[in-house]
Amino acid sequence: MELDLQKLIFEFLGGLGIFLFGIKYMGDGLEKSAGDRLKHILDKFTTNPVIGVLAGIIVTVLIQSSSGTTVLTVGFVSAGLMTLRQAIGVIMGANIGTTITSFIIGIKLSAYALPIIAAASVLLFFFKNKKVQNLGQIIFGFGTLFYGLSLMSSGMKPLRSLEWFQELTLTLSDNPILGVFVGTLFTGIVQSSSATIGVLQELFGQGAISLEASLPVLFGDNIGTTITAVLASIGASVAAKRAAFTHVLFNVIGTLIFVLFLGLYTPLIAKLQISANLNPEMTIAFAHGMFNFVNMLILLPFIAVLGYIVTKLIPDENKAATHRNITQLKPIQVKD
Repeated sequence: MELDLQKLIFEFLGGLGIFLFGIKYMGDGLEKSAGDRLKHILDKFTTNPVIGVLAGIIVTVLIQSSSGTTVLTVGFVSAGLMTLRQAIGVIMGANIGTTITSFIIGIKLSAYALPIIAAASVLLFFFKNKKVQNLGQIIFGFGTLFYGLSLMSSGMKPLRSLEWFQELTLTLSDNPILGVFVGTLFTGIVQSSSATIGVLQELFGQGAISLEASLPVLFGDNIGTTITAVLASIGASVAAKRAAFTHVLFNVIGTLIFVLFLGLYTPLIAKLQISANLNPEMTIAFAHGMFNFVNMLILLPFIAVLGYIVTKLIPDENKAATHRNITQLKPIQVKD
């Protein structure tokens, strides 16, 4: 079969762009529908880490972006409205909340994408009521997400027949660290773990990549998504930088744990796929959800330790300078 490289690139990149637009548009619609309740949830429901986790899950499901929730959290910490301890709980919850997109993809509604977009267009253009229009925006983004996936899937189909791609997947299966690096790099560039995991779901669904190769890439996707919060913290307060770095630390620690136990995790996911009769896309969704949920359970009791680590790694230079100035002051000699 002759490969049409231009068609492959155009369909993949175009599909990716439409997919990203769908997520953003749907998230904006959900955010408009929620109004000020998002900030209220983060402001009021973070009294302890467990409640903070629940708040992070709710807000992320509403705006369809863990990066968005983390950036909001960094802003709250920077403004002094939230402590680092509270922020860590929210960030953990955001990681769980973002898995909802992969579960939506696992439902496989691509065949109905165009009718969904058509129905949403009616709500957007023929109704003046803001609530109806917000609903139309949510549905339009939902349909666009699946249409983008459909285009990406069409573009990626020829990949499995390419010898170099087959060799790459074999290399990823044998070298999980490389898989983590690929996932981190790809998500860092695209700035959306939902998009890169969606690509991974399509590749696995087409049999173009094995489960052994998919899981390390999945872990790397979770590290790559932290770059958004890190960028948002540039120029912000020390507390905001610490909150952003906690997001990085949380996902890196989780990845290290799961890579070490990859020999146990991979058969577990394979067994789950067979016993629950999951389609390939939903299999990756469950692997993603379990990774973030188990990681949260492991690290939740160590929130204080995570806070201590980031405090030591990112010291407050102003306080340190003030302390040095005070200690360097010479005592005043009083003459008789």
